Amino acid sequence: MFMPEVKNSAVSSSYKNKEAILLAVDCIIFGFDHEGLKLLIFKREFEPLAGHWSLIGSFVNKNEDVEDAAYKVLKETTGLESLFVEQLHAFGRINRDKGDRVVSIAYWSLIKLNEENRNLNVANHEAHWVDFKEVPELILDHNEMVAMALTTLRERARFRPIGFELLPDKFTLPQLLNLYEAIYQTKFDDRNFRRKILKTGLLIKLNEKDKSTSKRGALLYKFDYQQYDKLSKDGYLFEL
Repeated sequence: MFMPEVKNSAVSSSYKNKEAILLAVDCIIFGFDHEGLKLLIFKREFEPLAGHWSLIGSFVNKNEDVEDAAYKVLKETTGLESLFVEQLHAFGRINRDKGDRVVSIAYWSLIKLNEENRNLNVANHEAHWVDFKEVPELILDHNEMVAMALTTLRERARFRPIGFELLPDKFTLPQLLNLYEAIYQTKFDDRNFRRKILKTGLLIKLNEKDKSTSKRGALLYKFDYQQYDKLSKDGYLFEL
């Protein structure tokens, strides 16, 4: 096939007289501590709107990929590397940021909250985990980002076992029930939920009990990721 020669000067000239805009990433970080769904928020450190509550984010450098910028923010913020991360949406309304013309690519992630990672690597940031029912007014369009991320989380959790990303490796059925009730902000029938989740065949019953809440204790389970991967290749659809 004949391909016309494209000169570098012709290509570069097409970018002349074009106004540059800033590109940023913002991260919606969800956590779960057996009591409720949490959101990690920060006090903004620079103008405009310094001192107001915000999601954590960063501008994308010219020499880095957008996804790499998001992972860098998450690594610097949490100190964790093996996180569930997914791109959410591009937010680019003209007047979304009074500081300049900024387009933000939002990412959402899930963290298992425990004693080891509750105190995250948030040097130079005033960071707080807040209950999802108590999320304050955030800067710019960050509340819109959070609302969209929650909707996406609910959609994913219904048809994929994504909720297990928020639980410890070993968990009880009451803890699993609490998680899904926190995600959907509603009560489930305990017996029906247990029946459905056990029917999937994706839980491994352990010969261990969690006795933190009672002397009798509750049986501990693990999610069988290998079995899920195997079934998924055969068209299995996880649904609760």
